[in-house]
Amino acid sequence: MGFMDKLRNRFKMGKGRAKETTGRAVGNPTLETKGQAERAGGAARQVGEQAKDAGKNVRDAFKK
Repeated sequence: MGFMDKLRNRFKMGKGRAKETTGRAVGNPTLETKGQAERAGGAARQVGEQAKDAGKNVRDAFKK
């Protein structure tokens, strides 16, 4: 489940970057803002996944 979540977050960040770039190129500030928000959402979820992994690593270190 963790790998798929990370992949989904990366895809969301990429999609947001594409929207942002397209909005900037076309001159559509709404699309650019939506892209920035989508990118930020994907990045925030990615940080959450990394924190979850770090917690798991710490737990496994003390388990042994």
